[in-house]
Formats: sequence, structure tokens, C-alpha cells
Amino acid sequence: MEFTDRQFRRYARHLILEEVGEEGQERLLASRVLVVGAGGLGSPMLLYLAAAGVGTLGIIDNDRVDLTNLQRQIVHSTERVGDLKVESARATLAGVNDDIRIETHPLRLAPENAADIIAGYDLVADGSDNFATRYLLTEQCFQLGKPLVAAALSPFEGQLSTFRPYLGAGHPCYRCVFREPPPPDTVPRCEEAGILGAVAGVMGTLQAVEVLKELLGLGDSLDGTLLIYDALRAHFHRIRIAKDPDCPTCGSG
Repeated sequence: MEFTDRQFRRYARHLILEEVGEEGQERLLASRVLVVGAGGLGSPMLLYLAAAGVGTLGIIDNDRVDLTNLQRQIVHSTERVGDLKVESARATLAGVNDDIRIETHPLRLAPENAADIIAGYDLVADGSDNFATRYLLTEQCFQLGKPLVAAALSPFEGQLSTFRPYLGAGHPCYRCVFREPPPPDTVPRCEEAGILGAVAGVMGTLQAVEVLKELLGLGDSLDGTLLIYDALRAHFHRIRIAKDPDCPTCGSG
């Protein structure tokens, strides 16, 4: 493709990177990424992916902006309280980068719609806050052969990994690590446990980095690794995770 003068200026700091350059930026502009959830994780992730020039960003979320969201969900603003989150996010991202396309899905991801929605994207980034969605994404991304970059939060911690189980041996899925969801009501939700807002910012930004790495084929993928962030100790550590041959989703058993 031929970059316009405006694009050369907008993406200048990417274009001078040997690891990205014009070819990499073209790849980003041609990419389609689905972000599940426009909340604490999705907000910083969407902002950075839009700024980076990911050509098409899909946003799926059926929720509306609430005043309590604004402590961490930085893609939204006070005047948009009550608006659909996907529309609030679309308006913010349009102001960040008018070079990209935003596709909104104001609904909840469910077994009856997941495959059709996910099939239209190259990569899925999970910023959801519930186990039903995480396991549904695990199943569908495996079946459709889509990379899944997934993060999760607790009050002062976060975890992040990339899952590509369709590649076979040595490539686990989320269910290889977390076989079954915890019993109901044993893991408090954000509105019950609270969260330090900036922790969501750290993890959502890291998630954006991993998405860009996957799209560009850069560096070491988190495939096969769980990255854990402890904010109170200012500490990161990595745990190697193995493919479970008996995994109900991707196992060979």
C-alpha cells in the first residue's frame, strides 16, 4: 500500500523501528482484532491498539457506562455515563485515530453468536470479567484457529497469557491451566472486592503489547507462559504452562 503523508507522520515512530517499518505497519492496518469487554482491561488496550493503527477494531460489550467505571475504564468519560460502552469507546477511539475502522457489537458474547462474530477477526483479546465468557472464548478460538490474548484482574494483581492451542503439541489453552471454573460466588467480582484502578491500566497495556507482537510476529510470545503481576510488591513472575493431553478443549485424549 501507499502511505499518505498524514500516515507517514502518524506512524513515524513505528516506521523507523527496524522490527516494524512500512511492512509491519501495513500488516497492522490490514489486521482485524476483536476486543471482548470495553472495561478496565479493554479501555487501555483499545486506546493503544487504535493509536498503533490496527486497521479494524471490533468491540463487544452489552453494558452501559456507570460512574463507578470511571476510576479505571479510561476509554469512557463523565458525560457518557449511561451510554452503551461500545458507543462511548467508539467515540473516544475516533478522536484518537480517524485512520481505522471501529465495529461495535452491543451484545453479550454467547454460544449462539460467538462463532459468527469471532470468525470475522484475526485475533481475539479477552478483557472480560466472567468465567463463562473466558471458557466460551477458549472453545471458540480453538475451534476457529484464532490466537487468544487473555488477561484477568484481582484487586492488586493481574495475569496474562497468549493461547494458540490449535498449533498442537506444546501449545496449551486456558483450560489446560484452569480446567474448570471455580464454584459460584467463591471469586468476588470487582464491585465486591474492589480494584486499584491503575492495575487494570498496567495489564490492559501489557495485553495491547502482546496483541501487537502477535500481529507483527515480534519477540517471544506468551504462548505457554502465564505472566503474573503483583502490584503491591512491584513484581512480575512467569510460570511455564504445559498442554494437558486430557484437556476437554484441546487435549488428544
